[in-house]
Formats: sequence, structure tokens, C-alpha cells
Amino acid sequence: MTSPYSEYMEWAKTRSQARFNLASSGVEAYPLAELPAGKDELEITGPSFYGYPPLQERLARKAGVEADRILAATGTSMANFLVMAAVASEGDEILIEEPTYALLVDAARWLRIDVRRFPRRAEDGFRVEPGDVEGALSSRTRLVVLTNLHNPSSALVPPDDLRRIGDAARAAGARVLVDEVYLESLAVLGRAPVSAASLGPEFIVTSSLTKAYGLSGLRCGWAVADVDLVRRMWRLNDLFGVVPAHPAEGLSVVALDHLDRVAARARRILDANRDVVNRFLASRPELECAPVDGGIIAFPRLRGGAVESLCARLRDRYETTVVPGRFFGLRDHFRLALGCASETLEGGLERLGRAVAEAP
Repeated sequence: MTSPYSEYMEWAKTRSQARFNLASSGVEAYPLAELPAGKDELEITGPSFYGYPPLQERLARKAGVEADRILAATGTSMANFLVMAAVASEGDEILIEEPTYALLVDAARWLRIDVRRFPRRAEDGFRVEPGDVEGALSSRTRLVVLTNLHNPSSALVPPDDLRRIGDAARAAGARVLVDEVYLESLAVLGRAPVSAASLGPEFIVTSSLTKAYGLSGLRCGWAVADVDLVRRMWRLNDLFGVVPAHPAEGLSVVALDHLDRVAARARRILDANRDVVNRFLASRPELECAPVDGGIIAFPRLRGGAVESLCARLRDRYETTVVPGRFFGLRDHFRLALGCASETLEGGLERLGRAVAEAP
């Protein structure tokens, strides 16, 4: 039996922290003091059974759907797990992009679902080629899984490509799961991204307030799906969560009611840090990476030397961390985050530059 273990999450919890943490995957934490929350929002227990009604209402409004199409979950990762468990069974097949976020593959394999991959090629800017998905579909495929914006590169999948993937999946009797947690960064920047939830009933969308808004501690995640699938996922969640932590639900309602304020802070951080990162990447011939446009993360390739050695040198000599690319499926890359405090980013990049220059 496959062990319930994620090497990446163990690394993230035990090895990613450093004085200059460029491995964090979201915007710097939003402080509670800046949320206009009172004692009512911190009530310990509330009517949280198959969704806390005020939170369901806010999430449905944000997603532009009816509340019965919303599953509230403990972060995007739990939402993704529940989607996979509800849609596919042992012996079924899931198509997952490569490279991708490790927990998507780990979850599918723990569920004993057969995993096949379709490529997002570095030389093509990590775009999804719909023909690759069409060619990989089979009669056993129950779900196609991709991230948009792409984790780890921040590449965008345009709506036309998503529609073509959705058409192919529907013809094969499959659905498409689109993890949109990083698409929220485009909303933060005022770009009004198109959610796959609006493209057809074959699409299932997951997201959360964790990455783009700096609200990771609330664990406010959700899935958007058809009513029957949402009902099935609520019942599956009974095996894991029973009821959520109610103070987190109350604070999530407050955050959603004041999301413009939260987003404005995130936008200031990302606007300032994006220019810093792009100048750094352009100045380092040792690295190959497209300029960051609207995302929170970048995925540079190290042209020479070993990324694992670079990461060890960064941590041991320079008190700096980035995420080794092996966790996503490309060992000559690493993931670099730009949602941290500006002084952390600038100090970390200066040390990263020195470490890269030392690469054998």
C-alpha cells in the first residue's frame, strides 16, 4: 500500500524556513489587526455543517455561481483531494500536467488512481498544448488536472485552450480540474481573469484565499462544481473534517467582505517586487527565465551546475531558500517566490546572485 506521504510538504515544513525565505508560495501574511473583525467573528462554534451559510454566500458571489455549487474546503489542496476522490476510483486514470505541484500527483497516487502525464514544455514557455491532452485521453480517463496560473512557472492557459481541452475531455467522458489558486493574483492586479468555471459543466475549479491575499492561516479554500458532485464531496469530507474551525470561517467572511482592502495591499507588494525580480533575472546570464508578468512565483532554469547543490549552498552559506525543481519534475529549475517583504526579497536575491555565480 502506498504510504500517505508528501516529500515536498515535509521539506516545506522542515527545510524551507530561512532568514531570506524565497521559497514561500504566497503573499506575505496579512495581519489580523488590519481586518475589521469583532468578537462575533471569533465565536468558537456556529452552524457549520455542509457549509457555513454566510461563507457559502460570499464564496458563491465571488465565483459567480449559486451557493449549492460551492464546496468549502480546508485550503486548495483539500479541495483538490476531494475532487479526485469523488470523480475517480482505484484503477481509473487521471491525466496530470508535468511539471506541476507535487501534491496533485501525491494525492492521486495515494488514492490508487493511475496517473498519466502530459507535458508543459519549458522551451514553449510552459504553455499547455491541447493536442497533447487530446492524445493522452483514453476510455479510462476520468479527470484532466492542470494549474492556471501554472504552478511552478505562472504561465497562463488561455480560455480558448481550456475550451478545447474541455471539449476533448467531455467527448471522452472525463472532467477537467483547474486549480486556479494562482489565477487569483491576476484578480489582485485588476485584470479580471476568466475562470474555467464559466466555460462549461465539465470543468471543476478549485481555489483559496491562501496565496494571492496572504490569508493562508484561514485555510479558506473551495471547489466549484455541479450540484451532484458538490454533494458527493461534502459527504466525502465527513471522513476528514466533520466541521471546520468556526473562527476561521467567521474571519473568512470578514476577509471576503473587505477583499478589496486585502487585495490592495497584495497588489502593492507584487507590483514592487515584480520589477525587482525581473531586473535580477535579466541581469543573471546563469539563469534562464521569462519575465514575471502577473504571478507570484517564477521557475528559472540554472544553465550550469546542479540545482540541488545551489539550494544547499544557499541555505548553508547564505541563509536563503528557494524550492528545488525536483519537487515539480524538473531538476535543472528552481521555484522562486516574490510575495515576501521587499527587504527579504532584495536580500535573498543578492545572496542568490552570489550563490549562482559560484556554481561549478
